[in-house]
Amino acid sequence: MFSTLKKKRSPLRYPGGKAKLFPIILDFIRKNELQDCSYVEPFAGGCGLALGLLMENAVSTIHINDIDKGIWAFWHCILNSNSAFIDKMRQTQITIEEWYKQKRIILNPNSYSVFELGFATFFLNRANRSGIISAGVIGGFKQNGQYKIDCRFNKDYLEKLIKHIGLYADRIELSNMDALDLIKDIDNSNQKSFLYIDPPYHKQGKSLYTNFYKTEDHQRLAKQISILKSPWIVTYDDELVIRDLYRRFRTVEFNLKYSLQTKRSGSELMIVSEGTILPKMSVIN
Repeated sequence: MFSTLKKKRSPLRYPGGKAKLFPIILDFIRKNELQDCSYVEPFAGGCGLALGLLMENAVSTIHINDIDKGIWAFWHCILNSNSAFIDKMRQTQITIEEWYKQKRIILNPNSYSVFELGFATFFLNRANRSGIISAGVIGGFKQNGQYKIDCRFNKDYLEKLIKHIGLYADRIELSNMDALDLIKDIDNSNQKSFLYIDPPYHKQGKSLYTNFYKTEDHQRLAKQISILKSPWIVTYDDELVIRDLYRRFRTVEFNLKYSLQTKRSGSELMIVSEGTILPKMSVIN
């Protein structure tokens, strides 16, 4: 079980997830002696990278934050109602009828409990194309596609994964804040922190994320990051506007492959804070 779980840390399928950056971020942490820090992700999403660092004891604690209430609710369930969540998953049939039921919860989040919203987010993430909550169901509503609604719902595997994360709950802090507010709070605290900041991407953010950024949002974020006292790494899509916003900082290009119906290889930027040692940019397949 352990070797299988090492390959995949998060129960969420997340577009643009950065778990493949694990060896690079680990190298950065070690070179800059940040092992005893709190690792902070203001845009946590699937948390695959954060969980990997925690489970390998590369950092002492992690702080995961997401302004998306559904994503926050999911992680709240995993950290606070782990066994009940697994029971709910086991009891729930993976059908089109159930998909419509869970979709209603997503569309009316204030009418349901945190547990119900968290599970609905999880259900649609596993059942929808590419894990995108706003996308259609795998296989189509007539289920006449090559793959069916339950093809990403290996309950035995997901149960092991969720249970394993629960073992680390006392080393995980969770919040549901605007990323800018969290970044300010972290920098004003006395806690030794390292921030990995992976915002909604500039070009494709609107098509991938529920809470996407406009150009002015990216500008405000860059301004706040530029005055951070804590060490940080930012990753972005390689766009001229992003290069201009972070022109005073060191940047490294890299590529990751994502599975969004067809495989694509995206050119991206890693931007690194001043006064730190750059990580070794190993080849990412």
